[in-house]
Amino acid sequence: MSTVSAIASSGLRAAQLRMETSAHNTANLNTPGFQRQTVSSEAVAGQGGVAAGIGRAAQAGVSVESEAVEQIAATYAFEASLQVLRTSDRMQGALLDERA
Repeated sequence: MSTVSAIASSGLRAAQLRMETSAHNTANLNTPGFQRQTVSSEAVAGQGGVAAGIGRAAQAGVSVESEAVEQIAATYAFEASLQVLRTSDRMQGALLDERA
């Protein structure tokens, strides 16, 4: 797998984790004392891409509005990473066509 594909794949996984975490928070909206989960992302040095992990918010409670915004942002991040994969695939195909 090329470096670009690996970076885009890690972006897809991070966006999917954000979406799953937000859905989990929304599902537990009315659970007493529930502390929402958060997703933190950081760049992976050397190889590129991101590493995402789940944590807990300091205070209990979930905001439906915040979770809706998080789901929209995760959707856009997923689509952006998917577009990078598609573009990389097209570029590699064009390179192979040129060399053949």
